[in-house]
Amino acid sequence: MPKLVRLYIVNIAIGFLLAVIFTGALIGLNVANLRHLVTSVSGGWVAVAMLIAFHTVLFAGVQFAIAVMRMAEDPETPGPGRRIRVWRQPARLRMPATTRHGAADRAP
Repeated sequence: MPKLVRLYIVNIAIGFLLAVIFTGALIGLNVANLRHLVTSVSGGWVAVAMLIAFHTVLFAGVQFAIAVMRMAEDPETPGPGRRIRVWRQPARLRMPATTRHGAADRAP
């Protein structure tokens, strides 16, 4: 099996595990009276299945994105070509002093 396919399947499994934990926490903590809704309605299991399915898609996508971004090259390793350091110095600006009301050099 190619490494990328294996990585994707592992991240889907991690996303499913996170989705089950998150959905269990939502129902267990009775967020927005969700436990009552799921247990009192005859098709409440459908809502739980949909929550798990959509949370799996969400968490698996996030896990896969994190895994792909961690595969990027190390930015500290020098790339091809020469690297020239450019030292920047702040420019000095001369501004006249102003009073509290913004008037510069006004005679009283």
